[in-house]
Amino acid sequence: MRTAYSVGTVRAVERELMARLPEGTLMQRAAAGLAAACADLLGRVYGTRVVLLVGSGDNGGDALYAGARLARRGAGVTAVLLSPGRAHPGGLAALRRAGGRAAGPDTAEELIERADLVLDGIVGIGGTGGLRPEAVRLAEAAGRSRAAVVAVDLPSGVDADTGRVPGAAVRADLTVTFGTHKPGLLIDPAREYAGTVRLVDIGLELPETADLEALQHPDVARLLPVPGAASDKYRRGVVGVAAGSARYPGAAVLAVAGALHGGAGAVRYVGPAGDAVLARFPETLVSDAGPAKAGRVQAWVTGPGAGDDAAPVAEALAADVPVLLDADGLRLADRETVRARTAPTLMTPHAGEAAALLGVERAEVEGARLTAVRELAARYGATVLLKGSTTLVADPGAGTAVRVNATGTSWLATAGSGDVLSGLAGSLLAAGLPARDAGSVAAYLHGLAGRYAADGAPVSAQEVAAGITPAWRDVRD
Repeated sequence: MRTAYSVGTVRAVERELMARLPEGTLMQRAAAGLAAACADLLGRVYGTRVVLLVGSGDNGGDALYAGARLARRGAGVTAVLLSPGRAHPGGLAALRRAGGRAAGPDTAEELIERADLVLDGIVGIGGTGGLRPEAVRLAEAAGRSRAAVVAVDLPSGVDADTGRVPGAAVRADLTVTFGTHKPGLLIDPAREYAGTVRLVDIGLELPETADLEALQHPDVARLLPVPGAASDKYRRGVVGVAAGSARYPGAAVLAVAGALHGGAGAVRYVGPAGDAVLARFPETLVSDAGPAKAGRVQAWVTGPGAGDDAAPVAEALAADVPVLLDADGLRLADRETVRARTAPTLMTPHAGEAAALLGVERAEVEGARLTAVRELAARYGATVLLKGSTTLVADPGAGTAVRVNATGTSWLATAGSGDVLSGLAGSLLAAGLPARDAGSVAAYLHGLAGRYAADGAPVSAQEVAAGITPAWRDVRD
């Protein structure tokens, strides 16, 4: 599992470690890992031209010490000092002893244009509020150049804790981060600026509970429901799907498609699209009654394609089983009803729906996704899965890490894809997974299914549903 910790946590554990180590040890560990990553990227160090963009903090010191190591291996290294009087003195001295040189910002653009590698040490993890104009100019020059751009700890101009990018920022090909990932490296929009991320172990002793988690194949494999020898379809769980309408019957079909691939033993459908569902999936148990009279289920999925019919949503929320709310169900559900539930609730909004629920503009949610998912979970007392290029899953209250998933592809931005995800997550709820695990595993498998089905080309929601089975096998294997 990949974990990320906030700036405050990282600073605290760094201070504890530095108190026990000789002065400068931690920076030397970081610089050694940074220089090794740069050398790997260059392939051949001798004779290359390296430009360091150096700010006034320890981030700049890391860049200077790494530059000194590259200079000793034969690279021509020039440090562009944004604040010459405040550059890290030890790092600057080491660079000069190794044969590197320093320059002012006035020559930076010409140096960057000729460089093979640009090392971004402008602002560290404590930077907030965007870059100053002089730094913006350098970030833009690096973006225009042919050089490989390597960020020190995280790209300058992005917020380490939230993933926000309040203005111009460095776009890196590689980010070398120290000790642990920072949330901004895993969450869009900042993630898009980080490129490939390489983690360098510097010996930090981190708390057991992270601020952010990203599941990987082994983690998901451990969570997947597997029937035992005594299992039957009812013991494996029955998921109820209350979705679709005369106007949107396809939403019901797609939600059922996701549910049938999600690990539950049976799918029970209620709603006006029964004929369409049976025509596509004859194994579905179809009822023309509402959720209250449909028969026993272990979880409900409600909302996709519901239109303005609030009755199925209200009946599902009244049941003492886990409920997944999506699409129209998010709009039709009463917040106090959701908060009063004792059984788990999993809400699955996209950015526009989350903005409507929070009473803010969509751009505010998209620019601060971590803040938005936490706020929604707290307001509704529910687990929230915020869909997007990086999907976030947050439990209400403090004490648990937010889960982040980036297995998907931009081709998943297609009509009906979210309905498939809802059915899949609902089926995992019915199979017994807690809401946070059901949402996280569903997002992971859904992303893989979309990636496999698309294979670099447009894909339909039905193809995404069909891709869940090979994605499941891939994770298990």
